[in-house]
Amino acid sequence: MSSRIRVVVAKPGLDGHDRGAKVVARALRDAGMEVIYTGLHQTPEQIVETAIQEDADAVGLSVLSGAHMTLFRRVLQLLAEREATDIVVFGGGIIPDADLPELAEIGVAKVFTPGATTASIVDWVRGNVASAS
Repeated sequence: MSSRIRVVVAKPGLDGHDRGAKVVARALRDAGMEVIYTGLHQTPEQIVETAIQEDADAVGLSVLSGAHMTLFRRVLQLLAEREATDIVVFGGGIIPDADLPELAEIGVAKVFTPGATTASIVDWVRGNVASAS
């Protein structure tokens, strides 16, 4: 029997707009996942520490500030340094299509851009994130 998928939803950086992150967190929770929402203005270090402490299966980053390349890269780097590369990193926000290939190349599993439905996010997480047993 496997446990429920555990997802940390985080708002890295200085962006103060968290409505989308809260909507996604609620959708994942309503779909039966365990969700830890970190709140606003989290550093990559804080996010990674939370993910490890909470034994998360995935980290969902919401970035609207334009700093997505730096923030995603740093979270992935810190996870690698902590030997936690089994934690799936996905995200969403205002991210230009031109940046999506590079984000995939550095290890971001999926990026949801404006217009993505909560159902599509839930379905993707269910299909691409394995829960710890």
